[in-house]
Amino acid sequence: MRTAGVRPSLFPDIGARFFGYAGGLMLLLWDALRLIVTLRVKPSEVLRQAYFLGVQSWPIITLTSAFTGMVISLEAAAQAVAYGLSQLIGGSVAFGTLRELGPMLTGIVFAGRAGAAITASLGSMVVTEQVEALSSMGVSPTKVLVVPRLLACIITVPMLTVFADIVGVYGGFIVAALHAHVSSYVYWQSVQSLAGMSDFIAGLIKAAVFGAVVALVGCYEGLRAKGGAEGVGSVTTQAVVTSIILIFALNFAMSLVLFK
Repeated sequence: MRTAGVRPSLFPDIGARFFGYAGGLMLLLWDALRLIVTLRVKPSEVLRQAYFLGVQSWPIITLTSAFTGMVISLEAAAQAVAYGLSQLIGGSVAFGTLRELGPMLTGIVFAGRAGAAITASLGSMVVTEQVEALSSMGVSPTKVLVVPRLLACIITVPMLTVFADIVGVYGGFIVAALHAHVSSYVYWQSVQSLAGMSDFIAGLIKAAVFGAVVALVGCYEGLRAKGGAEGVGSVTTQAVVTSIILIFALNFAMSLVLFK
């Protein structure tokens, strides 16, 4: 008996689309890794993409991290002062920033700015038949278009996360000093006692994975764009949404593995 209004093939269709999308990403990653391992990479193009995607994303990531650290410190200070635990403010800010908020917020902001730029750039090349021209000349689009962007994202997102961590913790210190009147010694002693190098390194591992996700999703969506400007806009939106969802899911999965 069929349920009214529900297609019997709905869930199989969703599963087919999911595995088809995941398979496409894995094939693109495999092709890119094969070229990277064989050193078929143009360093100048990687540096150019690193500047465009990473360096130019620095201001917005810095501002986001600063205000996030300040908000965490503000909320922690209100509770800590009420219960006489002011010595834990710095550690709580650093602990949350290094492990979770630093890499995750960096990845999300990076997806919104750099991921959209990657998709729009490649999508425009596809609809204007530039990618088809590369293939007709025997040039691999993965080598020319995907590999430099993938390497640039893997390199720059951890670097941006370092800045995000520093700015977030210092932003928390400013609020703790002004709002809760916590001394610099108490704050930084709390940071050293509750947050360690292992937390920092684990955050950088997350950031590198998030960078790879943003690059792969952006390139995959851009290379399958069609339908002119409207199609480019559609795949750009899809790339940003998919990247953010994957970042949240992978952040949870990696936290289970890294912090068990």
